[in-house]
Amino acid sequence: MSPDISSLWALCLILMLSGWCDASCAEVDSMTEAVVGKEFLLGCISCKKREEVSGAATVDWHFKPAGGNDSFHIFHYEYPRSTILHEDFNSRLEWRGTKGTEDLQIGAIANLNVTFDDVGTYTCTFERTLFLPLGDEHVTIKKTVELIVLAEEKPELTAVISEIMMYVTIVGLQLWLIAVLVYCYKKISAENEAREARKALREKNKLIDSKDTCDGVHLE
Repeated sequence: MSPDISSLWALCLILMLSGWCDASCAEVDSMTEAVVGKEFLLGCISCKKREEVSGAATVDWHFKPAGGNDSFHIFHYEYPRSTILHEDFNSRLEWRGTKGTEDLQIGAIANLNVTFDDVGTYTCTFERTLFLPLGDEHVTIKKTVELIVLAEEKPELTAVISEIMMYVTIVGLQLWLIAVLVYCYKKISAENEAREARKALREKNKLIDSKDTCDGVHLE
């Protein structure tokens, strides 16, 4: 599947999850292949173990470039405000996580214009506080995405299979046509041979009848 379509499906999933207040949460891994100049969704989902327990969370994203040793803090979200924290990502990151509540379970962000410099490791960190009757509980959850940036989209698997099947069909039709031509040729040849044989038999019978007629004539 291509990166744009994969991101679209992931986005649809995230929107559905964020829109269903009582729906069960499903932790889906992020896509890992982006295309330069396109939009890409960095997915990050952290489900609470108990839905009935209320809580609050913040989400932070860090980025470590490929081949680099240092990690940079690039994005922070705390309801209802998101903040881009690194100049390399100015105007390029957008919050696509849970909206309308501080009880976050989806921490996805969108890179609106991918560049080759975006290759590397992205770390999503949930800092969650669960409000329990006996006292608040603090939980930290981290998830990583190893991003690869492609110069152009890879052909979709379904498109490749369709193209292969098209060529197979064409070759199959050609072989079938050849087989039909060979069959027709053999059939016509056989009919011609049979016709010639019948013609030869008729000529032979005529000669025999003519000979019998001559043998029956008596000269006076």
